[in-house]
Amino acid sequence: GAFGGFGTTTTTAAPAFSFSAPTNTGTSGLFGATQNKGFGFGTSFGTGTATGLSSGLGTGLGFGGFGTQQQQSTLGSSLFSQPAQTPAQSNQLINTASALSAPTLLGDERDAILAKWNQLQAFWGTGKGYFNNNIAPVEFTQENPFCRFKAVGYSLKPNNKDEDGFVVLVFNRKETDIRSQQQQLVESLHKILGGNQTLTVNVEGVKTMPDDQTEVIIYVVERSPNGTSRRVPASTLYAHFEQANIKSSLQQLGVSLSMARTELSPAQVKQLLQNPPAGVDPIIWEQAKVDNPDPDKLIPVPMVGFKELLRRLKVQDQMTKQHQTRLDIISEDISELQKNQTTTMAKIAQYKRKLMALSHRTLQVLIKQESQRKSGYAIQADEEQLRVQLDTIQCELNAPTQFKGRLNELMSQIRMQNHFGAVRAEERYYIDADLLREIKQHLKQQQEGLSHLISIIKDDLEDIKLIEHGLNESIPIRGGVFS
Repeated sequence: GAFGGFGTTTTTAAPAFSFSAPTNTGTSGLFGATQNKGFGFGTSFGTGTATGLSSGLGTGLGFGGFGTQQQQSTLGSSLFSQPAQTPAQSNQLINTASALSAPTLLGDERDAILAKWNQLQAFWGTGKGYFNNNIAPVEFTQENPFCRFKAVGYSLKPNNKDEDGFVVLVFNRKETDIRSQQQQLVESLHKILGGNQTLTVNVEGVKTMPDDQTEVIIYVVERSPNGTSRRVPASTLYAHFEQANIKSSLQQLGVSLSMARTELSPAQVKQLLQNPPAGVDPIIWEQAKVDNPDPDKLIPVPMVGFKELLRRLKVQDQMTKQHQTRLDIISEDISELQKNQTTTMAKIAQYKRKLMALSHRTLQVLIKQESQRKSGYAIQADEEQLRVQLDTIQCELNAPTQFKGRLNELMSQIRMQNHFGAVRAEERYYIDADLLREIKQHLKQQQEGLSHLISIIKDDLEDIKLIEHGLNESIPIRGGVFS
């Protein structure tokens, strides 16, 4: 078989490449609809025969789960090939065209009304189209080419390799329950894998999904007797989980869906893009590829029906909440870092002051030590030269018009200000609360009056500008301008 998920007919080929095991052996066309449970390229691109994309798409596409899976056989040349149209498909198309354009059920003008009714059902994607007494009616589904409730969205391509060993398990339980029982869950999965001591089950991540579901990403590490270890490939682990007895054990744990998270090869992506899904207009599909905002990271996916649109909306809301939660955490971290930075800057300033004080003390100790060491020795030439320079500087400082005089003047002014400030500090005035309230009310009224006066002056200035403009332009001004 090739792709599965949106078609209507069935074949008997077992899937060679899938995200999940189908409940039947059906597939058709590029995205043929089959009754399955997952989202895959061998069996399914949807949840079944009516909803389009599967619940597995909610766990993956665009939100980390659009992977591929190779099971019992390698990718064949027909894996992504578009199968030839079978006679049953040709008859289906002929019957659909007859039901929509020229039904012969009643043989009178009522057939035209029936044709319009069939067209309405085909546009809606539900109901049966009767067109001939001897032929069974046509079943209209949302996958039929005439259904109007279709759109194309974009989902994120997975970037995990098969060697990473990531397998997604979707539980019908809340995230809080999964996290509280995570250790028991790991032990149960280890028992399902046979309880082999060389195997270790690890949880990569837990994520909340809509409708009280939780996505758990796991991988298994296998340790060899020589001490080395490796991750079990995702394809091998997924194939083990899809066995009938293992799958029933997982369902008892509450697992509703399992799929391998592996990336698509360039050939697979190319083949997927070249063949539009069943029921999707090739022109719309081509336009969707052109409108892809990031072809390297995103891939177009069809959305059929309101149920699929609602599911994607729920997933979008869920991811938005998670992003907002993460932003809140980052904001709290930033605030904490800012507080730590302020505290650190204050400590740095304190240490600088302490360093300066210690430097001065050290310099004083060195001066005393050097004075004692040079005691009894004659003054050397370099010391004499230094003494002359110091005397010159001392004379400049002691000059009346130089720095020392200015410093004395500043010191006297500072003392006077401190004295007057102390005197003023001794004088204290108290105002009664009622009097203070009246003063505030009076000042508020004065402020409002000034604001009103300013607005009047502005209006008058605008009027004057209009008059001046009219006089300069010599244009008659209508009487309503100044009203």
